[in-house]
Amino acid sequence: MSLLSRLFRSEPDPREALRPLWHRTVELSRSPELYRDDGVADTVAGRFDMIAALLALVLLRMEREPALAEDSVLLTELFVADMDAQLRETGVGDIVVGKHVGKLVSALGGRLGAFREALASGELAPFEAALERNTTMADEHATDSLARRLRGFHGKLLALDSERLLAGEIAL
Repeated sequence: MSLLSRLFRSEPDPREALRPLWHRTVELSRSPELYRDDGVADTVAGRFDMIAALLALVLLRMEREPALAEDSVLLTELFVADMDAQLRETGVGDIVVGKHVGKLVSALGGRLGAFREALASGELAPFEAALERNTTMADEHATDSLARRLRGFHGKLLALDSERLLAGEIAL
């Protein structure tokens, strides 16, 4: 294959297959009950916290199946691309956008580690503590209700087959 044909070939973006799951994750992160009933702050920080929390739980579910490893990378790339676009839309300049995206990816990674460890314990208290450290709550609201809801979401993800997961057929 010539250099020009390799440069100009038009293969579909493999991330497109994960877009329904990404969009559904973002949609669920905007669920009013997270803010109204569970006390997450309805702010930019609180909304990011919910996107990162739900995405972390989806990624933890994907970790359970080695066949989904590449898909989890592609899903994370959609997160990065979306965060990059959101930052640019809010006026963050080209020079520092990468640094900001790096911090957001680091925050996601921190949640992955904290949630993985907390959920492995089988107890609600460690998960609640992880949420307390990683979630912007409104008015000193406790994280117990949120912990129960997100732990339930995690249970639903575990019960879901990979086809339905990748199709974004997930619910809080």
